[in-house]
Amino acid sequence: MAGKAPKRGRKALFEPAIFKERFNTIERLFGWEDKFRRLLLRFERLSALHYAFKTLAYTMINLRHYCRS
Repeated sequence: MAGKAPKRGRKALFEPAIFKERFNTIERLFGWEDKFRRLLLRFERLSALHYAFKTLAYTMINLRHYCRS
């Protein structure tokens, strides 16, 4: 039985430092988003309304962050 053939295409680039930074950023964002119960439970049936509430929540998060600085 022959060994596995090498995979075709471009080799995936993986930088542990970049992965750690992105992971921490995403997890922090989910933590901030969880403070908004309406987004957490997803009451809206229309995706446009859910998107609008998400936009409003992210705006409030950014305002809180930048007004504090």
